[in-house]
Amino acid sequence: MITAATPWGAMRGLESLSQLIWGTPARVLVGVYITDWPLFEHRGILLDTSRHYFGVEDIMRLIGAMSANKINVFHWHITDSQSFPLVLELEPELASKGSYGSGMEYSIEDVKRVVEFGLENGVRIIPEIDMPGHTGSWAEAYPEIVACANMFWWPEGAPWEERLAAEPGTGHLNPLIPKTYEVVKNVFKEVATLFPDTFFHGGADEVVPGCWKADPTIQKYLANNGTLSEILEIFINQTNPYILSQNKTAVYWEDVILDSEIKVNPAILPPETTIMQTWNGGPNNTKRLVSAGYRTIVSSADYYYLDCGHGDFTGNNSAYDQPPGTEQGKGGSWCGPFKSWQLIYNYDITYGLNEAEAKLVLGGEVALWSEQANGNVLDSKIWPRASAMGEVLWSGNRDENGKKRSGDATDRLNEWIHRMVSRGVKAEPIQPLWCVRNPGMYQKKEPSECDTVIRFAAYLYT
Repeated sequence: MITAATPWGAMRGLESLSQLIWGTPARVLVGVYITDWPLFEHRGILLDTSRHYFGVEDIMRLIGAMSANKINVFHWHITDSQSFPLVLELEPELASKGSYGSGMEYSIEDVKRVVEFGLENGVRIIPEIDMPGHTGSWAEAYPEIVACANMFWWPEGAPWEERLAAEPGTGHLNPLIPKTYEVVKNVFKEVATLFPDTFFHGGADEVVPGCWKADPTIQKYLANNGTLSEILEIFINQTNPYILSQNKTAVYWEDVILDSEIKVNPAILPPETTIMQTWNGGPNNTKRLVSAGYRTIVSSADYYYLDCGHGDFTGNNSAYDQPPGTEQGKGGSWCGPFKSWQLIYNYDITYGLNEAEAKLVLGGEVALWSEQANGNVLDSKIWPRASAMGEVLWSGNRDENGKKRSGDATDRLNEWIHRMVSRGVKAEPIQPLWCVRNPGMYQKKEPSECDTVIRFAAYLYT
């Protein structure tokens, strides 16, 4: 018997039941009583579909695997400077001119399929339309509202702090142009209609000073003693009400109030209607956000960025021109090294918080930014590392004595990988197959290549 307060709870119960079945012929554990609920309400995966396009079938396969892992939020980072793949009736040229092509767009019907599939599988679909930074693709349709579009992102001889973008390509919306808000309002209105979830992610990360400073309109504003932070405040003051008017809660990246150079006064983003998502500074920035009263989603790049550790994607990088014997460091990846499942599993997202502050942490999201990822590698980039986060955000990473249980988690994860593969998810292995077929061969205190006993252990969050 499964008893649950909601259909989603019953769905999680059925998933647990399915994991009590194993073997050929099938065997079922009996006499088992499970009381199960999540520690954190927000357990998510962010996928960037701008830098590379992911087909709808890829996205639906991801959502299906998320449901099996009891991960309940798909954060869809739909647009960025590289492409605008979302087809909108109110602003059709954003996709027709800003996408990679007609075969690499998401139609209204595509979005409906994804949203309905998420609903059927207990996964919320939260859209992100990143702005005012990361909007170079908008310039293909509206060049007049985008500063520094289609310029080389890091002018020769310029210091890092004077680059025009966080990475190529360039382009920030210009908050001083009235046309900007006509377009933004149409985008917000239609996206809010397409996605019924109560959260709307407005981005607001990585507003780079060099881009706005390169624009003549903004140069005049600055010459009259204006500041870049004031320009960002103009944008947020104009656009945040659009989000709220659609009965949405606004989600922003931490930069909007924590950036060292361009940020808004937190008073214009009250905690009652605003959620912050942190990606920098590990526990320190989480502490800063919750101390200010904000509900917070943790996506620390030091632990939760799944794209890290694969090297740099720009060419002509001198970091790779090294003589033999040179210490590799991060290997050219700004957020390297690779974030292993163990690193993810052992991260405590409320580290250093008091009880009141910890209650403001809604949960976490692992993130796959797609500079070096597409549908061919989607499964292996995400699974089983996201599974590790899923277990921790559901039931924690410590046993009843407060000791980290990553050793037991290895058993569960190894078995669970095979279950995911049997369901069509091409998850990455975490140990040699020999370890699975030779249980008990490595039961030493000192770590070894196969340092756990591989035995049947259903992937249960109890």
